[in-house]
Amino acid sequence: MIDYASRQRGTRKHVIGLTAVVVLHGLLFWAINSGLARKFVKVIKGPVEAILLEETKPDIPPPPPPPPPKNLPPPPPSYVPPVDIQVSSPTPTNAIAAVSNTPQPVAPPSPLPVQSNPPPAPPVQTAAVISASSCEKPEYPSASKRLEEEGTVQLKFLVGADGKVLESAVEKSSGFRRLDEAARAGLSKCQFKPATVDGKPQQSWASMKYTWRLE
Repeated sequence: MIDYASRQRGTRKHVIGLTAVVVLHGLLFWAINSGLARKFVKVIKGPVEAILLEETKPDIPPPPPPPPPKNLPPPPPSYVPPVDIQVSSPTPTNAIAAVSNTPQPVAPPSPLPVQSNPPPAPPVQTAAVISASSCEKPEYPSASKRLEEEGTVQLKFLVGADGKVLESAVEKSSGFRRLDEAARAGLSKCQFKPATVDGKPQQSWASMKYTWRLE
């Protein structure tokens, strides 16, 4: 019993193995006929490209041209025959065709227009001046004499139409205030000739200098 069973199992194994071999051979035969094996071989093989590398040579510049020879005589001038060119001067369209020698009459100058209202003449003005005959010298301050103060003061006066001083001021000091005030107070009492415009007295400012000097 044991031998028969073992024989049956071994026979089944042999049948299965033979069946698998037959199936594999059938599949292989079918693949060869359908061209699957060729495609597989082509895919594995693949194209092979060959690239040839050329040896590159460096660019060598051409040699410079030879220098021109020195002290060569100049080439002889080529002879050019003269050409007779005649230029005709065209008559301008705006030119004068003939000139008459008869003198043309000269037109008389036009008379100057007569001004009905001539411009007024500028007014004649005179400045106010001090009347020396009616003016006494300012009194020298005693303190300035003792200290020997001297100098020149410049004053300005507003002189009215009657010749009297209306206002006075110091324009430039002598350097000593006592001398400036003494000159302003003394000269303000003097009579002036008033300024005039076309002979008529007018109120105006007058400027003058007074010098203090010890004698």
